Amino acid sequence: MTMTTTATAEGLGKFIDASPSPFHVCATVAAELEAAGYVRLAEDQEWTGPGGRNYVIRGGSIIAWDAGDGNTFRIVGGHTDSPNLRVKQRPAKTSAGLGMVPLEPYGGAWLNSWLDRDLGLSGRLAFRSGGGVDHVLVHVTEPVVRVPQLAIHLSEDRKGVTLDPQRHVDAIWSLNPEAPDVLEWVAGYAGIDPTSVLGWELMTHDVAPSRLIGADDELLSAPRLDNQGTCYAGLRALLDGEPSIPTRVLALFDHEEVGSGSERGAASGFLATIIERIVLARGGSRADYLQAMAGSVCVSGDMAHATHPNYPERHEPSHRIAINGGPVLKVNQNLRYASDAVGEAVFAVACENAGVPMQRYTHRADLPCGSTIGPITAARTGLTTIDVGAPQLAMHSAREMMGAADVAMYSAALQAFLSAP
Repeated sequence: MTMTTTATAEGLGKFIDASPSPFHVCATVAAELEAAGYVRLAEDQEWTGPGGRNYVIRGGSIIAWDAGDGNTFRIVGGHTDSPNLRVKQRPAKTSAGLGMVPLEPYGGAWLNSWLDRDLGLSGRLAFRSGGGVDHVLVHVTEPVVRVPQLAIHLSEDRKGVTLDPQRHVDAIWSLNPEAPDVLEWVAGYAGIDPTSVLGWELMTHDVAPSRLIGADDELLSAPRLDNQGTCYAGLRALLDGEPSIPTRVLALFDHEEVGSGSERGAASGFLATIIERIVLARGGSRADYLQAMAGSVCVSGDMAHATHPNYPERHEPSHRIAINGGPVLKVNQNLRYASDAVGEAVFAVACENAGVPMQRYTHRADLPCGSTIGPITAARTGLTTIDVGAPQLAMHSAREMMGAADVAMYSAALQAFLSAP
């Protein structure tokens, strides 16, 4: 059978442009879920029989589910964060008479790609409100900061410079060193009294919109494809699919790019706790929860490396990954990916049922391999876990690229996985 999917490259581009931070990813996903009838639950309140469709947000992470009739779960996992440059805790600085914003790389940001780009700011502010604390999301769409490249005439050998993440990635903010610091300005932009701000998580993003490129618009150029490509494809898979015997789950975690070790990362108890509460709230026992985990399966979705046409030697020779060639199954013998033979078969069947081709990725044995939430999820929960993705180029760059046709194929495969009996 062939899956009917509403996922498109244009839809992914709009999703990304609306979601410059992990918090905005959750807000974008939540808006789509609520439009489809999902109800938000609070973790600090009692759940009674949460059948039907629900979701929970914890910071920059979100878990949504469509309750099935059985006691097993089909889970698509991914992450909401992307490498970028983030504002330091003392956001005011002057250098050479200029007002600056001190920035710090987050995750494995490919630093040279962030130079000479018009950057906006996004994230969230925590502020004093009445007798308590509230928070607000911030999305500055205008270009307000920029990290300039050193002129080639000033480099030692005219071949560029090695970027020092401590000294070379601060952004120019103002020609007036007496201008308000960036935190004060952002608070005003958000309509918040700057003196009430108690905490913040602010980051930069490329303000250029996502767009289709290439001779026949066959490519999507966008920031944060890693891993909003999975967030979008997984969301569409959940919403496009039909109710099934397993409970269908979308679990998107923050902080994957820095190891997942937070209260809302994949290494936390967030997923296991939510699944257990679903089982208990509908009358199950602890034993029922343990049985459910033993019979459930998770697809860890992250983007995959397409074979680079300028650097084909950096790829495993017999494992060419083609753009617009279909979803990618990722296998690593040293468990940087969680896939095993049983999981491989599950995803292969999903691709067959979706009517899309499947590619198989193996990293070169003489190069260090990246990882995903897959091994962490498998170790933390005991779930059978498969690592998959969609092929892309320029991973971890401020601007990335993938095949336009791969968006729908990726989502269709995830939909088929979620809908399996």
